[in-house]
Amino acid sequence: MNAGTLPSVPSALPDELPIDAARDYFTGLQDRIVAALEQAEGAAFRSDPWQRPEGGGGRSRLLEGGQLLERAGVLFSHVHGAALPPTASARRPELAGRPWQAMGVSLVLHPRNPYIPTVHMNVRLFVAPARHSGESDVFWFGGGMDLTPYYPYEEDARHFHRTCRDALAPHGADYYARYKKWCDEYFFLKHRNETRGVGGIFFDDLDEGGFDAAFALVRDVGDAFLPAYMPIVALRRDQAYGERERDFQAYRRGRYVEFNLVYDRGTLFGLQSGGRTESILLSMPPLAQWRYDWAPESGTPEAVLAGYLKPREWL
Repeated sequence: MNAGTLPSVPSALPDELPIDAARDYFTGLQDRIVAALEQAEGAAFRSDPWQRPEGGGGRSRLLEGGQLLERAGVLFSHVHGAALPPTASARRPELAGRPWQAMGVSLVLHPRNPYIPTVHMNVRLFVAPARHSGESDVFWFGGGMDLTPYYPYEEDARHFHRTCRDALAPHGADYYARYKKWCDEYFFLKHRNETRGVGGIFFDDLDEGGFDAAFALVRDVGDAFLPAYMPIVALRRDQAYGERERDFQAYRRGRYVEFNLVYDRGTLFGLQSGGRTESILLSMPPLAQWRYDWAPESGTPEAVLAGYLKPREWL
């Protein structure tokens, strides 16, 4: 297999669902995002295609040690299995035991400069085909994006949220408010009583209006990522920093690790379903640290972040 070749995935999905169109969109989105990041970094991403023993595969695109991106992972996967893992059927126990397929794109970018926020985005499709004539095929989409700054700027957060709002606007006036609230509630570290960052949008179990309508919304969210994030990168990438800022960045990255390993359903699903560990944990920062009973001194630039780690209205 060539280094950049995407593995094929045999389809066991209902013929009436345009699965090929979804797969084409997701692979194309991965390619577009990687191309934009390669141009910004001035270096190529590694392409790592893989196969899953139980069924399916994917392609991990990654870069480590860049001048702009200390670690970046942009992942496509299309995998399937014989029985839904517990994380996928917990809220829908009637689906337990069904075969399943999942596909999508997920990314986490950890910039080197502490003034550029870490960012996460994913868009995905999940299908649980009927096992017999008494059941119906079930599908749902999910996804979203959220921003995790270390030294927050109001204008950056507002731009990010405005782009998310505008992407959802064609689908209904209430979508942004609903998905923004969902993001605030989902990306929350209960044991720290703080949000992971300044939020964004998050949604799951989306099948409103049927496959075509839900898929159109997911495409608009995926297409909004580069306009939401890259202007922030361009604005902050040349801002000077030193060891103090890098030290605080590593401390706050520890909270990112805590969320991903304790609460993130995508991470848990990947590990429970026998996913590829290297790809699942690519979301982790390359460097992080923890301190015992420490908080930034009042009045310092580092102390400003605490005022942003709670839900608020940005627009």
